[in-house]
This record gives sequence, C-alpha cells and structure tokens, in this order.
Amino acid sequence: MQVTKKIRRKPNIRITQSDHARLSALANTVAGRTPEASDELLAELERARIVADGWVSAGAVRMGSTVTFKPDTSDPKTVTLVFPGDADISEGKVSILTPIGTALIGLSAGQSIMWTARDGRRHELLVLEVGQPPPEVDVADRRAPAPSTIAAG
Repeated sequence: MQVTKKIRRKPNIRITQSDHARLSALANTVAGRTPEASDELLAELERARIVADGWVSAGAVRMGSTVTFKPDTSDPKTVTLVFPGDADISEGKVSILTPIGTALIGLSAGQSIMWTARDGRRHELLVLEVGQPPPEVDVADRRAPAPSTIAAG
C-alpha cells in the first residue's frame, strides 16, 4: 500500500501596495546578509494578492498590526509585526524577517499556516485576532528604513 502525504496549500493572503513595495525593497536589501529570510519573505510577497492601500480588510495582518495567534506548541501569543529596526521581543514586537513574522503577513483571523522555524522544525499557527495600528503610527505613512539602519531580525 502506498502512503500518500497530504500537502497543505498555503492560505490566500492580501498585502497592500505600500507594504508590498517596502517589504520587497527590504528583502532585496538584506539578501546578502540573510538569504534565507530574504527568500522566505520574497516567496510570500510573490504569492500575495496585492491590493490598493485602504482596500485590505481590517482583519488582515499588515505591518504594524497586533496579532493574537495560537501556535501548535503553546498558548496563544500576541505580537506586533514590525520592521527589523523596531523589533523588541520583550515588548512583543516581532520582525517581519523572522520566520514567524514572515508567516503572519497577509493572514486574516481564522486562517492558519504551516511555517518552518530556524531550527528546521515545521509548525502551524492559527490567527485568532488582528488589530490595526492607530492612524498616527500607521506604517503606511512611514518610509522603509534606510539600508544602513536595517538589522536582521
């Protein structure tokens, strides 16, 4: 009897035009220093449906979103998705260049995704809730950090 392995498709994701542009530039900038992180982010950006700024649903994870998710290995966690220079795990700020940060971008509440940790193990997470940044700190109004200020997350 042949054993078939079920391959799960990644969920559909939506990313705003401005996030897509900034994240593409970021991934290309760090490609020489952190090629794995760059490749993962570029792969997610390539499969994303790009929507006009303001047209992504309030429930979709974008840069600056606060996300509550349930990992397969522990209790629910709440983090804010940020650019590498703003990352601070003690404050719950997770870099887009981390495996979990890349996995979260574009997801909506109720969606789950399989992702690979830096140690090579596969995990699954389920997005429970997504909160958007207040307008005054909305990252759509910020420019991507200059390449000299980007630190790998």
